[in-house]
Amino acid sequence: MIFEKYLIPDLVLDSFRDITPALLQERGIRFILSDIDNTLVTYDDPEPTPDVQAFLAMLAECGVRIGFLSNNHAERVDLFNRSLGYVAIADAGKPGIRKAAEAMRAMGALPDNTMFLGDQLLTDAACAKQLGLYTVIVPPIRDRTDLFNRTKRKIEVPYMRKYAKLHRQKG
Repeated sequence: MIFEKYLIPDLVLDSFRDITPALLQERGIRFILSDIDNTLVTYDDPEPTPDVQAFLAMLAECGVRIGFLSNNHAERVDLFNRSLGYVAIADAGKPGIRKAAEAMRAMGALPDNTMFLGDQLLTDAACAKQLGLYTVIVPPIRDRTDLFNRTKRKIEVPYMRKYAKLHRQKG
């Protein structure tokens, strides 16, 4: 599979809540570049939920800075980030890397100290891997069920199986 290099994440977790101070310290993570929709909140949550706020507080306590990179439009991203004031880039064009690199520059992040958090292999993981970022994928909180999204998720299946096989061998 030619795309394994770009589509197999470094780590799969059940939720962003599973990112711990120990994981961040172990990996030397000082920055997180995160998707928003279906990674941190549903498309229906216009602002950070209490769980997201607690996560952000934990990151701040650990000295980890977060920024947001979304393919959604500015109106949605700005509303989500309004009370937070973090680096937040909308219409990011993931898996393209131009705006992700822009976000990293704005944050002062480098590939070796940055984690990318997302829910999709074809956009989030592919973007992160091109930049050499430690890539964490979580299942979508509430996935869309239209044909386009169902097709994208089916394309991801062999890569998630390969991830599982690789991590069984290491475990």
